[in-house]
Amino acid sequence: MSNTKISIRFFNDREVRAVWDEENAKWWFSVLDVVAVLTDQEDYSKSRNYWKYLKAKLKRENSQVVSATTQLKLLAPDGKHRLADMLDYSGIIDLGKEFPGKKANRFIEWFSYSDETIDGKSKTKAYALFESSFIENIEVGTTKGLQQIHAYLFGGLYEFAGQIRQKNISKGGFQFAMSKFLVENLKQIELMPESTFDEIVSKYIEMNIAHPFMEGNGRSARVWLDLILKKRIQKCIDWSQIGKREYMNAMVHSPTNSQVLKTLLQNALTPKINDREMFMKGIDYSYYYEEGE
Repeated sequence: MSNTKISIRFFNDREVRAVWDEENAKWWFSVLDVVAVLTDQEDYSKSRNYWKYLKAKLKRENSQVVSATTQLKLLAPDGKHRLADMLDYSGIIDLGKEFPGKKANRFIEWFSYSDETIDGKSKTKAYALFESSFIENIEVGTTKGLQQIHAYLFGGLYEFAGQIRQKNISKGGFQFAMSKFLVENLKQIELMPESTFDEIVSKYIEMNIAHPFMEGNGRSARVWLDLILKKRIQKCIDWSQIGKREYMNAMVHSPTNSQVLKTLLQNALTPKINDREMFMKGIDYSYYYEEGE
């Protein structure tokens, strides 16, 4: 299962990793991630020890949770892929019931929620982009290219998918580019150089200020940015290295102080431009950044 899809869900800003099982058409979830969430534990070793204790206890009780556990490879804290205990959807629900308190109930409620929202459906389409031949036909660094990405992610979900907005919008008191000047602004942004990392991020910042769509700008623009970086400097962003709060703060201040964002992104650069897991993680984090915004 070395070429499987890796997904990350977030509960209270904590990761719960999952691996897709193609043969059985289902997700397997990291037991240690769930244990860490339910015990509110940051220390990997303590989470592992707690699971060993709980696993032995459940085994003595002939619990089906233990018999339902399988082992798949996940990235360990030492940077190596190691076998880790995993449970499927129903197994995680059963495991959650072994923990008392409101937090376990909230976790089960969160975990069992079926995401049929626009974001949920769009995220599924974003995953599919990596396998799609469409990604090879996206214009890199142009307004049309960004429209192509937006149309792919939100086609059938928003009636304005891929269309440049004709209304003024603002966020958190910040007024994005006026709609009557938007087409001209986008032409100017398109002409900006993109030979170096610094130039590429400057162009990305200007595109964010323009905010050409009514919704879905951030998710589309981050894919757009990675495609430019991939083509021009053979690198992309490992978004899992960038926290939500620090990224959002850097973006807010980028129109007047771009250096914070540039440093943040530069420190997260990776040459793994064709790595499927890197792309999938990037989508997970990209959509996570927008939650609650």
